[in-house]
Amino acid sequence: MKTRLLIARHGNTFKQGEIPRRVGANTDIPLVESEKSRLIGTYLKQSFTPDVSFSGPLKRTYQTAAQALATVGLSSKHLTILDMFREIDYGPDENKPESSVIARIGEAAITAWNSHAIAPPGWKVDPKAIEESWLGFARMLENKHLGKNAFVVTSNGIARFSPILCGSSEGHHLMDLKVNTGALCLFEKSPDEQHWHLRYWNKRPTELLT
Repeated sequence: MKTRLLIARHGNTFKQGEIPRRVGANTDIPLVESEKSRLIGTYLKQSFTPDVSFSGPLKRTYQTAAQALATVGLSSKHLTILDMFREIDYGPDENKPESSVIARIGEAAITAWNSHAIAPPGWKVDPKAIEESWLGFARMLENKHLGKNAFVVTSNGIARFSPILCGSSEGHHLMDLKVNTGALCLFEKSPDEQHWHLRYWNKRPTELLT
């Protein structure tokens, strides 16, 4: 009786050809497309019917979750909003083009963030607090939704800390913690196991459906 946790990153917030910006907790912009949400929904319908669903409070996460659930035939009434799934605050780099961010902190800092979740100077992020939030959320799933499928839509800055659920096992050997827009990560845990197991990371629904 495994409890399963499917984590999705929200869909696109910039149109094709538009210069993307590093949007965080203080930039609440909507999705510019619904295709990625529908693809997530198609995966849910075919391979992961959610028993419980959660998202962050920002429009991009809430809209992605609601659109994905609609594809399954579920209304947004089935969705619980949790502030722990809000994106991090990028401080002086909030809502700035990536070229400006790199000019301030350097390529090495971006690599450290993507490889080891080491936040650059100025970003308002508490890694330990985020990891504790994931661990507490996982305990809640086991206590209230044992053996169920839990679906979460969050942001790139928050999702990358979820491998803490694996303890010192496979989750910490990921070479790249970045999750692409509309991509999925799956964790599973049996009641007799201490830690969760990471089944896949940063997979597009189209990869999983083929």
